[in-house]
Amino acid sequence: MKLRRVDYKEIAKFIEHLRPTRQCMKMLKEKFPSQSQSTLLSIFSLEYQKRIKRNHAKHHSAETIEYYYQRYLNEMKRNQAAPVLLELANEVDLAPSLMARIILERHYQELNGVPSPKSVLNSMLRDPTLIADRHLSDQVYQCTVNDCCYGPLVDCIKHAIGQEHEILLRDMLKERNLSFLDENQLRVKGYDKTPDIILEVPIVVEGHVIHWIESKASFGDDYSHRSYLQDQFWSYWNRFGPGLVIYWYGFIEELDCHRERGILLKDCFPSDIVTLCHSAAQSQL
Repeated sequence: MKLRRVDYKEIAKFIEHLRPTRQCMKMLKEKFPSQSQSTLLSIFSLEYQKRIKRNHAKHHSAETIEYYYQRYLNEMKRNQAAPVLLELANEVDLAPSLMARIILERHYQELNGVPSPKSVLNSMLRDPTLIADRHLSDQVYQCTVNDCCYGPLVDCIKHAIGQEHEILLRDMLKERNLSFLDENQLRVKGYDKTPDIILEVPIVVEGHVIHWIESKASFGDDYSHRSYLQDQFWSYWNRFGPGLVIYWYGFIEELDCHRERGILLKDCFPSDIVTLCHSAAQSQL
């Protein structure tokens, strides 16, 4: 799914007023019925993460953390069965998993007199049963399962989706009898920073020679694509030549502006691949 930048901005503007709840995706789909659910979820995640980064300092000052913690304690005294942390996170527009992290870290410090080691905190967030306080354990669990943008559950889901699309890409290459090396094989050979696929025999897509393919199980917006270009794609281009990036959930179509320089964008596996063998056969006719 390719979107014009103006259409992306319309979706992003609507997202400004949404919270990361199950209802927000229903509202998005009703507002933009022509877009797929997966594309809208990816866009929402991108835009919400930008919002969280912009407001990070506001939520993590000492005064604010103490206010959140005292609110949590007071609300729990009134009703321990209520989803206190989840409701507080939605009220102040903070991802539920991040609110759980703030409260858990403050709780640990009160109990032990020292800040919690990051490894211990991460373990408790991944497995709330490790939290001795049963009520806090329940609150952290509620935040984790109701957060669609942050937290250990979301991280696992994103990793699994990324792996799934890399496997899909490899299967499609095998179906077309294209010879390639994947990221794991390249690391064994000593490469430290590689794309997902290096083609042992280059292909041609829409008139452009392709030496490598990168799989992105996300939507390509201005911010993420600019970061990928700087951190990954131009490095691949320097080492391996021109390549193809597949944004499986779509991208802003104006970003596909580096084709002549050697980076092609697609939102699906290309159907018009020309192989070396095909070219050779054509030339003999």
